[in-house]
Amino acid sequence: MSVNIKKIGIITSGGDAPGMNAAIRSVVRSCAFHNIDCIGIYRGYEGMIEGDFKKLSARSVNNIINKGGTFLKSARSEEFRTKEGRQKAYAQITKENIDALVLIGGDGTFTGGMLFNEEFNFPIIGIPGTIDNDIFGTNYTIGYDTALNTIVEVIDKIRDTASSHKRLFFIEVMGRDAGHIALNVGVGAGAEEILIPEEDLGLERLLESLRRSKKSGKSSSIVVVAEGDKIGKNVFELRDYVEEHLPEYEVRVSVLGHLQRGGSPSCFDRVLASRMGVKAVESLLDGKTNFMVGSINNKMVLTLLKEAVKTHSKINKELLRVSDIMGT
Repeated sequence: MSVNIKKIGIITSGGDAPGMNAAIRSVVRSCAFHNIDCIGIYRGYEGMIEGDFKKLSARSVNNIINKGGTFLKSARSEEFRTKEGRQKAYAQITKENIDALVLIGGDGTFTGGMLFNEEFNFPIIGIPGTIDNDIFGTNYTIGYDTALNTIVEVIDKIRDTASSHKRLFFIEVMGRDAGHIALNVGVGAGAEEILIPEEDLGLERLLESLRRSKKSGKSSSIVVVAEGDKIGKNVFELRDYVEEHLPEYEVRVSVLGHLQRGGSPSCFDRVLASRMGVKAVESLLDGKTNFMVGSINNKMVLTLLKEAVKTHSKINKELLRVSDIMGT
């Protein structure tokens, strides 16, 4: 192992995700195990620019593995997008004698880290923390499993109301550019239709599907809509269109919003985050930089950050077929 790294900084950036605290805990305790100092950088890249640092010990991360969000906080930083802002950040971490960085976040976080590495040749490792599961180089991102379970639980409750009042519910879930959440919760919650950015169902096909559901005897229906679906401008426009063309349906909309991000992380996310944190620290000690830690076929792997950012994760075609059959 390298003897050059004596102090590692850790940040969380972008949207929060359940399991980020578990990843922080893992990085901190891995550093303690290897006799390395760990510095928590608060509020992402903005805190790096301002020097908002705090030394973290193994005991300072007690009782956070079960908590959602990130105790290091997260913030957008317009200043870090500029070369001058990144220069300020570099000056701050140099002053603190930080030798390497662990970045927990999504593609925006990793893009900022790559620029920082290119300009200052500074060692970085990324850990994918985003509920969207849209990062290439890992089967699962931290927070994805928890978000799925949270959403399915909510949809189960909404179905009770839909059945009681014979209603059609459009339920919007997160997924501006990727439909992984919508597809999986749609199958898991037994939705009649699933609308995702990768597959343009089309308004007429949606109407025909709803007509078939009605004829088959279904008195209520659930349609899961990814926020980035291309059929309508938004889920409320979809509701209006269906009400106009299928007046027999009483339509309601539920936008789940930020509740999808919150909550105590699942056991799966806690274990995944713990494994990724250890892999991140030990990869830095082995001289690896500009990589992202991932889990593929239950094995910890490294993927170049530029590949993780530029390559889009693909939707599961087999699960699409399952959803079509289940909606019969």
